[in-house]
Amino acid sequence: MIRCERVTKVFNRGRPNEVVAVRDVTLEIASGEVAVLRGPSGSGKTTLLTLIACAARPTSGRVFVLGKEVSRLPESFLTRFRREHIGIIFQQFNLIPGLTVLENVTAPLVPTSTPPKEAEERALRLLERLNLAHRRSFRVRELSGGEMQRVAIARALINNPEIVIADEPTAHLDTSLAAEFLEIVRSLREEGRTVVIATHDPLVYEHRLVDVIFDMRDGSLVGVER
Repeated sequence: MIRCERVTKVFNRGRPNEVVAVRDVTLEIASGEVAVLRGPSGSGKTTLLTLIACAARPTSGRVFVLGKEVSRLPESFLTRFRREHIGIIFQQFNLIPGLTVLENVTAPLVPTSTPPKEAEERALRLLERLNLAHRRSFRVRELSGGEMQRVAIARALINNPEIVIADEPTAHLDTSLAAEFLEIVRSLREEGRTVVIATHDPLVYEHRLVDVIFDMRDGSLVGVER
């Protein structure tokens, strides 16, 4: 499903402030697995997550997703591939404040040929599943943190992606809401989706639903637990 081969990502290459964020990482994640990239802030886990999510390209090495090498795809193809196959849950949610819950969830479908009625029906089904249908006309600023995260999850699922990526998904949640998020991850796994989570939260990486943990330190992969 996902494979990285000797992947390195360098920012500000050749400059005095050059940073090697990911260094020579090789890993593999099977279809249907829940995988965790674990490490402290600055360990490279978020950068590696963006490479897996097709949101950035490696400086060297190769990234394969769904059997396709994505590390050298032109930007237009990369954007389309990401839109069709990958759902991303951002740490800060990245919701659009001026839009309603329903409009935020359907936003990823705007560049596609999906008819508006079908887009709305898909979004409402997801909001029902996440117990948010009663909030569909609310603006983002009217929601709690847990509700905003569920909107972000619904938006990530609107294209029915095979892969769901989450960056520090419990960073702004209390224990009960974190547990609620993990139940959603369980349901995604039962549907056969592959889930990749970057986190340093033991509530996440110690959970029994996690299949594999990749430990990151200073940009390098230092251990694997299965």
